[in-house]
Amino acid sequence: MAAPGENLRIDGQRLWDSLMDMAKIGPGVAGGNNRQTLTDADAEGRALFQSWCEAAGCTMGLDQMGNMFAERAGTDPDALPVYVGSHLDTQPTGGKYDGVLGVLGGLEILRTLNDLDVKTKHPIVVTNFTNEEGTRFAPAMLSSGVFAGIHTQDWAYAKTDAGGKTFGDELARIGWRGDEEVGARKMHAFFELHIEQGPILEAEGKDIGVVTHGQGLSWTQVTVTGKDAHTGSTPMPMRRNAGLGMARILEKVDEIAWSHAPHAVGAAGHIDVYPNSRNVIPGKVVFTVDFRSPDLAVIEDMEARLKVEAQKICDDMELEVAFEKVGGFDPVAFDETCVSAVRNAAERLGYSHMNLISGAGHDACWVNRVAPTAMVMCPCVDGLSHNEAEEISKEWATAGAEVLLHAVVETAQIVG
Repeated sequence: MAAPGENLRIDGQRLWDSLMDMAKIGPGVAGGNNRQTLTDADAEGRALFQSWCEAAGCTMGLDQMGNMFAERAGTDPDALPVYVGSHLDTQPTGGKYDGVLGVLGGLEILRTLNDLDVKTKHPIVVTNFTNEEGTRFAPAMLSSGVFAGIHTQDWAYAKTDAGGKTFGDELARIGWRGDEEVGARKMHAFFELHIEQGPILEAEGKDIGVVTHGQGLSWTQVTVTGKDAHTGSTPMPMRRNAGLGMARILEKVDEIAWSHAPHAVGAAGHIDVYPNSRNVIPGKVVFTVDFRSPDLAVIEDMEARLKVEAQKICDDMELEVAFEKVGGFDPVAFDETCVSAVRNAAERLGYSHMNLISGAGHDACWVNRVAPTAMVMCPCVDGLSHNEAEEISKEWATAGAEVLLHAVVETAQIVG
């Protein structure tokens, strides 16, 4: 297929202005965003995105998980669409770019093709997947998981937030539950642009990350049970301190991850301590260990060692311990043809680039199960993400979106 000419470029200022306009919806307290999934702010962001897509001449599809699909028609009615997108929902203290760059970068592709009156054989569809973050309704990448057949829709609808509200009820409440069957759409290919959420590209001075693989992830919820007791009057030998047991387990988590350096990582980000009172020795702790690696065998080894080491620690301390696998997915190898399209686009446009393994989960990781998929990454300052101080430059955003444009258009095939 013919590659688009290197003079095919996006309007970087228009993309940046769109990012800033979206950031006005669901503002955070420190310059970022709090536009959590299925909130009123999410509904408002969706409506703005839809208005932009309709102004670009697109038709909007909406499925029963609230996934949005803005389609620009192709010249061949029988050709499967090329999909591009990410998510508009944020963390409670999220940045302005995580996910949003991928959705609005896709919109900028459509606007650019309209400006230049470029037609493609395959339709191009820009997607906003619901609840990628998984903060309000766990797990992450929930709706793309239903789309790819990983989760059932009923299971997803029954998920509850901290206040006991269900995903299904909240989706209906904000008015973004569509009629389209989830996963009924067939894709020619899928591309996702995302900020790196890590420090490698900036440290290496590269404009573009060509994502070849995605790390696998394992979430194990660990419950350690001891005995509540007074912190002042309980002798040290008589304590059954669940908090101390957790501390020793977390040291082992760190040790296990280091043993598989440099690509494996591990930590506990979610911790609940009971009764969480200053003068009560913790009688129970619940925490989730997050292990990641691009090698499935390494993940399985880390999981197994966690259970052995934690059990030994708790036995020695006369504590009880229980384990529950609460989330995870296998490592991902992205489609070689799509990855090559991204790499070729970066070279054609003169952007420095390097191969990259994504340390975070993305909707592309699930979509890869049902369609040829690849990802484009741009740097972010200090690798900081899931933080209101998350920052990128207009130049980085432009470079990422231009590589995305070329990869998508090459795959969708210019006509004429």
